[in-house]
Amino acid sequence: MGEFDLIKRFFTRPSTQVLGVGDDCALLAPTAGMQWAVSSDMLVEGRHFLSTVAPERLGHKALAVNLSDLAACGATPRAFTLALALPRIDEAFLDGFARGLFALADAHGIELVGGDTTAGPLNICITVFGEVPPGQALLRSGAQTGDDVFVSGTLGDARLALEVFRGTLSLLGDGFDSVRRAMELPQPRVALGQALRGLASSAVDVSDGMLGDLGHILQRSGVGATVQADSLPRSALLQTLPIELQRQFGLAGGDDYELVFTAPESTRAAVEAAAAGVGVAVTRVGRIDAEPGLRLTDAQGQVLPARYGSFDHFKS
Repeated sequence: MGEFDLIKRFFTRPSTQVLGVGDDCALLAPTAGMQWAVSSDMLVEGRHFLSTVAPERLGHKALAVNLSDLAACGATPRAFTLALALPRIDEAFLDGFARGLFALADAHGIELVGGDTTAGPLNICITVFGEVPPGQALLRSGAQTGDDVFVSGTLGDARLALEVFRGTLSLLGDGFDSVRRAMELPQPRVALGQALRGLASSAVDVSDGMLGDLGHILQRSGVGATVQADSLPRSALLQTLPIELQRQFGLAGGDDYELVFTAPESTRAAVEAAAAGVGVAVTRVGRIDAEPGLRLTDAQGQVLPARYGSFDHFKS
């Protein structure tokens, strides 16, 4: 099977776009009055995913991490491209990968409109295109002193799964299946991002660890924050671990693909109602301060040492 046969068999579907897969360019027609929101993410085997991941789950995650970026901007997904390097043509792998990829694409009404394939170490690069009304995109630069800090879903289970794979911790049966699912099948909070337009003052998705990603908001907004570490939302399974591991995994574990966002205190009830309306739990975990820097406290209000670092591809 050659490159073009591979594309035709696994990645070509009927498209409602002007031009989709099969031409030199995809021609996208933006909705009148909307702005494009565009983001790219790369997944490299051994760096972003393990070789043991099921192809269907890998296809899901490859698109999910990109949709999570659109969620953080409050954008509506429209289309995506796929660049895929493969060490060899493995039809069983490609069938599962495409099935997982398109299942999530169909769930969000998003189409594959182009890309590239080549031989090489397994590497997946997706670019997503979304739309957002002018002036309504959620940015990292809008946090204001006195804003609440919220987190969606729960944090830390993906890191727990990674530590089980590394052999530093042990889980059996359903417990491991649960955290492995969190690691391999993240659910992008697209509907929540859209529901927060006009309510949230800033947002970012949690890919490298909650504290590190919140730090991007603080830097871009020129503010600080106080976070109550033990108020972070955690699964019942994570809460069985020693408190220090709970904090480490929740604050700096990464790979959660939840949203951390800020909103004025006056919108607190509206934020909680908007989240409930799309079926996503949100938890208030802190407050934006005028004083620069990020401060952590425990459940009793005692200051915790700032020793939780986020993931860095060139330092880890």
